[in-house]
Amino acid sequence: MQRREFITFLGGAVAGWPLAARAQQAERVRRIGMLTGVAGEDAHTKVRTSAFVQELQRLGWTEGRNVRIDIRTGEGNLANIRKYAAELVSLAPDVIVAAGATPVAFT
Repeated sequence: MQRREFITFLGGAVAGWPLAARAQQAERVRRIGMLTGVAGEDAHTKVRTSAFVQELQRLGWTEGRNVRIDIRTGEGNLANIRKYAAELVSLAPDVIVAAGATPVAFT
């Protein structure tokens, strides 16, 4: 490679750096709020939450990379459900998932 060719190549590469940097910027992290009426330690809640996260991963959503999931459990307490519903709303998620009849009926 001749000196002029090298300088031309290098100049073109430097000019392209801003475009490459923009292309590599992290995509926007989406936020999901999840509210369930039963305890988080409940076996059914764990299974449902795990299945939800696995399906998101199958669809290309990975927690910590392009999605954040905020989970709140009301533990059967109506006051907690209302408090956590308000807390999730204040976090301004892209979507709120209400799992179970209690969070849907009383919030």
